[in-house]
Amino acid sequence: LSSWRTNGCSIAQPLKNNHRHFSTAAAPLGSNEEFPSLLIKRDSIEASGAFAEATATYLDPDPTNVQDLANLMEKTQTGIVAHYYMDVELQGVLTAVKQSYENIGVADSLKMGDMAVDMARRGAKQIICLGVDFMAESVQAILHKNGFEHVPVYRADQRKIGCSLAESAEQDVYRAWLQKESEGNAALHVIYINTSLETKAVSSSMVPTITCTSSNVLQTLLQSSAQIGPNLKVLYGPDTYMGQNLQRLLQVVSESWDDERIARELHPMHNQASIQHLRSNLKVFPSGNCVVHHMFGASVVDTVQRHYDDCYVTAHLEVPGEMFEVAMIKSLTDDGVVGSTSNILNFIQRKVQEEADSKTSTDTSRLRFILGTEAGMVTSIVKSVQEILKATDQSKNIDAEIIFPVAAEAVTSTGESDDALKLVPGVSGGEGCSTAGGCATCPYMKMNDLDSVMDLLTMIDEGNKEPQLQKHLPPDRLSGRSIGDKSATDLGYEAILCMRSFMKEQRIPEDLCERVVQGQQ
Repeated sequence: LSSWRTNGCSIAQPLKNNHRHFSTAAAPLGSNEEFPSLLIKRDSIEASGAFAEATATYLDPDPTNVQDLANLMEKTQTGIVAHYYMDVELQGVLTAVKQSYENIGVADSLKMGDMAVDMARRGAKQIICLGVDFMAESVQAILHKNGFEHVPVYRADQRKIGCSLAESAEQDVYRAWLQKESEGNAALHVIYINTSLETKAVSSSMVPTITCTSSNVLQTLLQSSAQIGPNLKVLYGPDTYMGQNLQRLLQVVSESWDDERIARELHPMHNQASIQHLRSNLKVFPSGNCVVHHMFGASVVDTVQRHYDDCYVTAHLEVPGEMFEVAMIKSLTDDGVVGSTSNILNFIQRKVQEEADSKTSTDTSRLRFILGTEAGMVTSIVKSVQEILKATDQSKNIDAEIIFPVAAEAVTSTGESDDALKLVPGVSGGEGCSTAGGCATCPYMKMNDLDSVMDLLTMIDEGNKEPQLQKHLPPDRLSGRSIGDKSATDLGYEAILCMRSFMKEQRIPEDLCERVVQGQQ
């Protein structure tokens, strides 16, 4: 485990001159357990399996769709921010439009807000947020905090766009857990960014709270315990898998690293004893998970281990412990990574770039990656990998295969005509998952589609659709509300400001530390 301070939760230790060369032969065909995959070449993409074929269809978007979207965005001066997990068709079109129109950004949930602010500064009159409701709510709050109250944020769908993880923290059981675990303790609540402002506000009113991302959560835990002391009790929620994975990671470090390595590679103020204290004092909410990452369980891992042992393995911190364990073990030899979507993307980019820099033979090298997260981010992966390959000497033949650990049951027929695409990600129940192995896509994210965006832009262009546009605004659960003597909106944003301060100064804000200590008295 290394590079924590710069790579968030990426636990790969760089090994110089350790480049893996894979055979050009793909995984054996004819196996019922073969996962679908995309083979990324310099100038083309090859799909294997129905799920991958459905995904690949949209990576080269229809030029008419690209032009229509570009024209409407420019005419209405609209910016669009989208999450990595967005619908693949929509991402493909957005990526193409971005080549000629600046106000488009695809990122993780935290960066989406910063991108929206930059677009507003460049003159965007409104922002369309392509994600789930709490993301639109956060983007709006960040715009308001930066003086752009006049710039509306619209969602692509009028209906509620939920999130199983965020909603798990909106229940009474979460508040009861916070109250029980914090009583009489010097407690700090570390809450995942992927929650609503209302959840953050209510939590902050009960327990000193700081937001985290999957990239900075480990450093948040380490720094808070270093500043406040070994008696600090950390309450992490609502993502149960991520919390359990962090517990497991701290256990591995405390048992296998000496003090010198911990100080050098993890945190200068920690040693074996302090890591053991942190592990013992880290309490995880037991009942929260993401429907997408929930399905990367034992059956998927069994197939990965039996048929894909030669692959690099990537896993989001939200996946179940079995998948996390495989990626963590792989990371010890720089053959895997666990972390955020950005960590995963950076790992794949680095591996391809290393191969491009070191390769001397003309034989084809194939780098194979298990994608242990939502399949929507493959659009960004394809774009990044092809940029590297196109910048590489043509005598160096390098392919990158992205493997989706999802069973055949995770695709379903659309029931459309023979001329239409028949297979799309998801199962008939609409969950986007299969208990037989893997979860391909987020059903909530896919409520954002190209037709919805075009309809929304058309309404904005017509200029007389205000009642309809009002239905596309983010949830307004905090406006005019107070909790104690504080504005609920300000209280909800307070935890985010604490995180931003930590990211800038690499220290937990002193006033937050003081409130933690006072809670014990």
